[in-house]
Amino acid sequence: MATQHQSIRRFYDGWQQYNARLVGVIRPMSMDQLQLRPAPERAPIWATVGHTAGVRVFWLCGVFKEPGAETTPFPDPNADGWEDDEDHPRNADELVTALETTWAIVDRCLDRWTPDMLSEPFTREYAGKQQIHTRQSVIMRLLSHDAYHCGELSQTLGILKLPQIDLWAPQAYIDAGGEG
Repeated sequence: MATQHQSIRRFYDGWQQYNARLVGVIRPMSMDQLQLRPAPERAPIWATVGHTAGVRVFWLCGVFKEPGAETTPFPDPNADGWEDDEDHPRNADELVTALETTWAIVDRCLDRWTPDMLSEPFTREYAGKQQIHTRQSVIMRLLSHDAYHCGELSQTLGILKLPQIDLWAPQAYIDAGGEG
């Protein structure tokens, strides 16, 4: 009897909503809005969004060697990404592309990875030391990283009287024109 492939998608159902809601808020933003900061010493909105996308490529393509980095604005997963270059602000179209292309990598992993694969160890060198990570630890890191930065961005947007990211609003509310 053939074994049926069981992906991990069902364990992380709803995560795609984080990305969709973030895209929905960023897409209409002007360049002036994207350059706003929560405080002078903090990163502008565009850089936080770019960082959120770039981290996905680092962990999935750089550490776990998943394919797809070349389809994103971050083709070298181990190099500094453009989110760190404040001399070159990014516009909403670039940010949406970054979020959508990096989410496609996450999406493929959720379909392809199985529950048995979650505990496989991967080693990476960091600050001269060997660190061991599992797929499970990195999936949890990425999911919480997305949520953390969506919360950070929502606070900034709220302070600036801009539409916030509501990760948990019912889809019918969003479809009816509610903020996302």
